[in-house]
Amino acid sequence: MTENFKLRIFTEPQQGATYDDLLRVAKHAEATGYDAFFRSDHYLKMGSVTGEPGPTDAWVTLAGLARETSRLRLGTLMTAGTFRLPGPLAIAVAQVDQMSGGRIELGLGSGWYEEEHTAYGIPFPSLKERFDRYAEQLEIITGLWATPPGEHFRFDGEHYQLADSPALPKPVQRPRPPVLIGGLGKKRTPELAARYADEFNLPFIDVDTAAAQFERVGEACRAIGRDAGEIVRSAALVLCVGKDEQDIARRAEAIGRDVEELRLNGLAGTPAEAVDKIGTWRERTGITRLYLQVLDLSDLDHLDLVASEVAPQL
Repeated sequence: MTENFKLRIFTEPQQGATYDDLLRVAKHAEATGYDAFFRSDHYLKMGSVTGEPGPTDAWVTLAGLARETSRLRLGTLMTAGTFRLPGPLAIAVAQVDQMSGGRIELGLGSGWYEEEHTAYGIPFPSLKERFDRYAEQLEIITGLWATPPGEHFRFDGEHYQLADSPALPKPVQRPRPPVLIGGLGKKRTPELAARYADEFNLPFIDVDTAAAQFERVGEACRAIGRDAGEIVRSAALVLCVGKDEQDIARRAEAIGRDVEELRLNGLAGTPAEAVDKIGTWRERTGITRLYLQVLDLSDLDHLDLVASEVAPQL
């Protein structure tokens, strides 16, 4: 891949994938030059698929991949703040960062999918409370990692209180693993990104909506005196690229999507079409990373095609 623009693989294993499936894709992504392997953090399938054999835990998965890969960046889009207490999450991510030799990135969101909470007995507060907790979680996790060795961390919030925490273990990456934030909220989301984000990600939206939201993040940065250029801009699009129309149609059918809809809303078409669309996104939004949502994890030739015929033209 080119140094200034990164293609990353993004998977949705709650739709039906084992750890071995994810390991196979991650190793292939590493071998073919992709920059990173990311996965969603969900416990319940979406849509008409069966979801069998059932969900895999995001951070257990990434711990395994940390030991089975050597170069790939690894992370989540996005870990739900409702799933884990912030202190234990900071410990888990720091440990996996150590296990990977410093290749972990934490995408963190407030949580949104109510049905998975109901299915597995996870509390699902109101949107306001989820976002209030999310703001505290970001402050706690980044604060624990930033606490100098030998010092202690305290936090007295509305939802979380930490007293005399040794703030251990420390991640390998200093001052911390990159923190990814995303979403279309017009006020609080940009404000939190300005304070905490190393990368701001927008998944599955059109380029005009993305450009407007990136500008809101920039405005929030300027409001607190932060250089907006410090925050990496990225997007995620579903992948459906083929060498010809027959190939494209076959891949669209395999994931239950319409070709023309994918051409409009995803990264679909021939390699030349994909290059053109990425160029439009780069020009209009300033993204430097694109997460390719791979929904058919058995189709490794799909990754090969993009690596050989799209990436070199970026």
